[in-house]
Amino acid sequence: MSKIMDWIDARLPVTKMVEDHLTRYYAPKNFNILYFFGSLALLVLVNQILTGIWLTMSFEPSATGAFASVEYIMRDVEYGWIIRYLHSTGASAFFIVIYLHMLRGLLYGSYQKPRELVWILGMFIYLALMAEAFMGYLLPWGQMSYWGAQVIISLFGAIPVIGEDLTQWIRGDYLVSGITLNRFFALHVIALPIVILGLVVLHILALHEVGSNNPDGIEIKKHKDEQGRPLDGIPFHPYYTVKDLVGVAVFLFVFCAVVFFFPEGGGYFLERPNFEPANAFKTPEHIAPVWYFTPFYAILRAVPDKLMGVMAMGGAIAMLFVLPWLDRSPVKSMRYKGWLSRIALIAFCISFITLGVLGVLAPTPERTWVSRVCAVVYFAYFLLMPLYTSIEKTKAVPDRVTGS
Repeated sequence: MSKIMDWIDARLPVTKMVEDHLTRYYAPKNFNILYFFGSLALLVLVNQILTGIWLTMSFEPSATGAFASVEYIMRDVEYGWIIRYLHSTGASAFFIVIYLHMLRGLLYGSYQKPRELVWILGMFIYLALMAEAFMGYLLPWGQMSYWGAQVIISLFGAIPVIGEDLTQWIRGDYLVSGITLNRFFALHVIALPIVILGLVVLHILALHEVGSNNPDGIEIKKHKDEQGRPLDGIPFHPYYTVKDLVGVAVFLFVFCAVVFFFPEGGGYFLERPNFEPANAFKTPEHIAPVWYFTPFYAILRAVPDKLMGVMAMGGAIAMLFVLPWLDRSPVKSMRYKGWLSRIALIAFCISFITLGVLGVLAPTPERTWVSRVCAVVYFAYFLLMPLYTSIEKTKAVPDRVTGS
């Protein structure tokens, strides 16, 4: 085996890559439970790719056959039902894991220098995932799929001058039709997965170049032993690969419980109107996107003008990209930031969750006003960050990590 590995390493540095990214990659020794979600996101990505490949073998991307092929997968394909539920539930699990992964970044300042590029690449992954989820949402060709796509695509029509032409170009037709379904299928199964995989590789490479952050926000590379190894670090393998297996086991237990007993998620993972075939002449009583889009959808609905609503929705996502340059705090972790940052983060999380709930519900005047207040809080978190992070009093950061 050693001779075989020597032959391979002379042509492809497999051993060096394993050492650089696993056995000799030193991670802080004080990781906590919130650091499980990075590896869990990778696990769910693998699940989505494998189940997606299997589903495409029996799916027919046409307006006349899409809905029937999904029913065929559920009823006649051997184990097709569980593959479909693993994929549909996996989409929601993906966003739950990603949102918790992003929350950990906000808590411990994982977007600050020198990890700005790591954060930006992560945001591009998030943007690509939203596009991937939206494209896949149309494919079952149910009532909510059809009308949800109709509403979201029509938003591009609010763009001045090019809006109508751009909307027609995205649809490929004057209305959402089989042509739209076919091009969304191509993007969902080929183009966007390639983009996501490429961004994930770049995200990991950028992370391993600058090193992982930790709950204290301390750079462990500052203190090294005679061999150049960080004193507050441990090799990622075997210590964190074994630890991650615990998180994977707990996650799979919960995930499989949902897949087997609550695959529809109470109508949030798979909406009831989507069990009816798409009908261009029958509009559902209430049209709303899947739950992971609803915070931004609520911001869109909170603004009375269509163009301004689209700009607000886009701005809500754009704010995440410029976050590394908005935070002026001299410390990274929320453990050592002042009470202003803590209140701001709590208010942001409450507003985001509230917007998500309101986006699912049918609009009323009262709910619209609550959405507007939450939207203001959402944007205030980012726009006021340069002010409150620069004036607040912070705690002294220890020289070494405080826990393990």
